[in-house]
Amino acid sequence: MGMWWIVVVAILAHTASAAVRQYDWEVEYKFGWPDCKEGMVMAINGQFPGPTIHALAGDTIVVHLTNKLATEGLVIHWHGIRQLGSPWADGAAGVTQCAISPGETFTYNFTVDKPGTHFYHGHYGMQRSAGLYGSLIIDAAKGKKEPLRYDGEFSLLLSDWWHEDVLSQELGLSSRPMRWIGEAQSILINGRGQFNCSLAAQFSNTMLPVCTFKEGDQCAPQRLHVEPNKTYRIRLASSTALASLNFAVQGHKLVVVEADGNYITPFATDDIDIYSGETYSVLLTTNQDPSQNYYISAGIRGRKPNTPPALTVLNYITAPSSQLPSSPPPETPRWNDFDRSKSFSKKIFAAMGSPSPPETFNERLILLNTQNLIDGFTKWAINNVSLAVPGTPYLGSVKYNLRSGFNRNSPPKDYPMDYDIMNPPRYHNTKQGNGIYVFPFNVTVDVILQNANGLAANASEIHPWHLHGHDFWVLGYGEGKFKPGIDEKTYNLKNPPLRNTVALYPYGWTALRFVTDNPGVWFFHCHIEPHLHMGMGVVFAEGLNRIGKVPDEALGCGLTKQFLMNRNNTLGS
Repeated sequence: MGMWWIVVVAILAHTASAAVRQYDWEVEYKFGWPDCKEGMVMAINGQFPGPTIHALAGDTIVVHLTNKLATEGLVIHWHGIRQLGSPWADGAAGVTQCAISPGETFTYNFTVDKPGTHFYHGHYGMQRSAGLYGSLIIDAAKGKKEPLRYDGEFSLLLSDWWHEDVLSQELGLSSRPMRWIGEAQSILINGRGQFNCSLAAQFSNTMLPVCTFKEGDQCAPQRLHVEPNKTYRIRLASSTALASLNFAVQGHKLVVVEADGNYITPFATDDIDIYSGETYSVLLTTNQDPSQNYYISAGIRGRKPNTPPALTVLNYITAPSSQLPSSPPPETPRWNDFDRSKSFSKKIFAAMGSPSPPETFNERLILLNTQNLIDGFTKWAINNVSLAVPGTPYLGSVKYNLRSGFNRNSPPKDYPMDYDIMNPPRYHNTKQGNGIYVFPFNVTVDVILQNANGLAANASEIHPWHLHGHDFWVLGYGEGKFKPGIDEKTYNLKNPPLRNTVALYPYGWTALRFVTDNPGVWFFHCHIEPHLHMGMGVVFAEGLNRIGKVPDEALGCGLTKQFLMNRNNTLGS
């Protein structure tokens, strides 16, 4: 009786301390000047980027999202939020819900279970590229303390920006022959960049003029104002559609303390590589000359850069805010120095006290990433299947056992071991499919991501893979082809980091492990926007008999629409 009463009191205390945070959002296009050139941006309540959500662990987030786009559907994915008990609120069109039609409102309702740096973004078509994103910051629950000490904080959302509109980009990618989107015109920091001028023109040979800004200019950089001899937390999130980035602050060390919403063993570095879908927190101590200001830089990595780095300024308040730094900004490391990139990834270990992975796995997938053709259309494929999400959301099909909603045959769990990953595919053609991987509840799954050469010779790219609904342990990275029975011996089972996004490096493999403890249907895909558009993803389903109530509003399309109408008519008769 005493123990029961303690549990009840604890639950009531937690409930009393948690808040419900409600938001009414309208999404529509507007004209903006993200990089000092006018273009269309997707705005939330007129804001680009969208409003920042601040909450405490345990809070409930309720977002009433109204689609005011004239001709497009809409969803928002809450990147890094595991959606425990609310898989329908994950915001993945065709996977967990129907797209919200123009003029309609859909309500997302979910609980944020732990502190961390996250963000949200569009997950329908390539709307993330159009600017549909914003920051989502979860602090420790009331009465709890984070294991970090700092005097202030900033949130920096990094993105890339094209002058070509997104619908035109999608058409090019879906054309025969494909029209590639090319490199971004600008890199943005909190939605601001400079296309036709430079904050470091005096140190550059690009012939760009020095930037001058008027009051209210949307592309004027947001300077970070700091006091000397203080420690600041900088939260970083990359919502880029294509670019891998390197982030540095001139003259200052960065202590990395958080990755993808999980604490890590702190380590100091001069700069960090951040891939699309990743988030970090770094601590910066303002211990440099207080009479000077310092450049903050985000430059291209992993692709031959045709885009200048994004720049803003760390302003010591003891120096004039308008004063530019007196020396050049940090130089971005060579774009194809992949050994340097891997070295950074391998420095990331879980903080003491973090959950340890199970020592063995129950099921394993080895997923080969290839570039292929279907009737002359360029596609990306996983184990020779290019994903085509069906018209009926997977969550509705499995919840209501609609057998014809998708192909019930599982995609291949591995690939022929004689496949030559170092050269273009011998057979260019692949096939489309919409089958999914189905797992029992609470089993351990290993996923080996295997990279390969693309259609062109000597071309293998970085692919940042993001898993919805879970964190996973990153067990290791390797060169060449994964060797079952041998490479498992190199795994880090002692303190592997928990992540939700991980890099797959050229001609190599990445191993991760997760437990199927979150009933639902979850997207797992390359976070490069055009790659997902071209089929680079898979879908996991788990604990299907444990999925709870799903709001009818999430599934009012495809086969589920008719099913729900028939069910409701039966109940009403």
